[in-house]
Amino acid sequence: MTPSPPAGLLAGVRVLDLTNVLAGPFAGYQLALLGADVVKVEVPGSGDLARRLGADARLNGELLGASFLAQNAGKRSITVDLKDERGAEVLTRLIRGADVLLENFRPGVLERLGFGPERLREINPGLVYCAVSGFGQSGPMRDRPAYDQVIQGLSGMMSVTGDPDAAPLRAGFPIADTLGGLAAAFAVCAALVRRQRTGEGGHVDVSMLETAVTAMGWAVSNYLIAGVEPEPMGNENATAAPSGTFRTGSGALNIAANKQEQFETLCRLVDRADLVDDARFAGREERKANRAALREELEAGLAARPALEWEELLSAAGVPAARVLTVAEVLGLDHLAERGLLHELDFPGEQGRRLRVLGSGVRVDGRGCAPAARPPLLGEHTEQLLAELGFDDDEISALRKDGVT
Repeated sequence: MTPSPPAGLLAGVRVLDLTNVLAGPFAGYQLALLGADVVKVEVPGSGDLARRLGADARLNGELLGASFLAQNAGKRSITVDLKDERGAEVLTRLIRGADVLLENFRPGVLERLGFGPERLREINPGLVYCAVSGFGQSGPMRDRPAYDQVIQGLSGMMSVTGDPDAAPLRAGFPIADTLGGLAAAFAVCAALVRRQRTGEGGHVDVSMLETAVTAMGWAVSNYLIAGVEPEPMGNENATAAPSGTFRTGSGALNIAANKQEQFETLCRLVDRADLVDDARFAGREERKANRAALREELEAGLAARPALEWEELLSAAGVPAARVLTVAEVLGLDHLAERGLLHELDFPGEQGRRLRVLGSGVRVDGRGCAPAARPPLLGEHTEQLLAELGFDDDEISALRKDGVT
């Protein structure tokens, strides 16, 4: 898997990434995949907490945790003690030459370090400043700490995940963090478009809680518009039937026959054309009201073939259907290989070892968005960046010796 050429939509854009763990680093990674020069500003000696997070304890001890490696390819790392006045000068110079500053401290932390919104605007009027936090920069909950699980629970996501016996249930992956990162990257790109048009920078305030709520689709809209409070329904889809996960002769199969013609095609292909004329299943509302009976009838027909055969047969006939795969299985799909979603890079600090990471689900002009380089070692580019900022060799040596960088 050779990396595709970077799409370069953000070529020439300099991003300062002061973020930690996942939501913020994920935002910075999306910008790097689009061609931005992302400079990761880290604490000397320890760096991003994600450097110590992941399934491999040895890598965690080497400050190359899997969580870090997954979200930081293509970035350059500089270590700076922002509490030291000389470190503050380094950051000031970085800000002067930057287009974007990303941070996910708790609200007010960057201001206490001397770099609040007004000071940032003073240093660089065209800077796009993006703050990602659990609850946003204002409001009565702004100062609370937050991680993905806290947001999943508070947003209502957990209340509608699982079946009535299992709920509330957390999604098995950090959906709130990822959504927050995507929202931040999207907003930064929009702010850069405005800046190109007007010369004006801006302050982007991303709330993970609000982003999570806006991503919940019908679970929220049915309550807001129809006054119906959502309930956990397991693998069923509240908006349609048959739409959910079904047993087959071998393996589980997701089917979403949401349109009348799809339902009729499904019934014909499972050799149950009689269900089309059954009064219990005549229309959308009837099928929703009798979804349990419909499931029983369809699974009797689906038992004739394994899930893979049904996936191919139904998909070819225009009925959305696919197997339920494991992470290992989906990463092995030929489709993803052809699309170039996975990329192989050199492993930081280990010659001959390769690292596999995900790129972007977006292709631009027929090309995948790939990281331009492997993830950085902690502080790997410090001297290079200090020289770019105009520090001479003696100044760089002094900063290093005193632990400022």
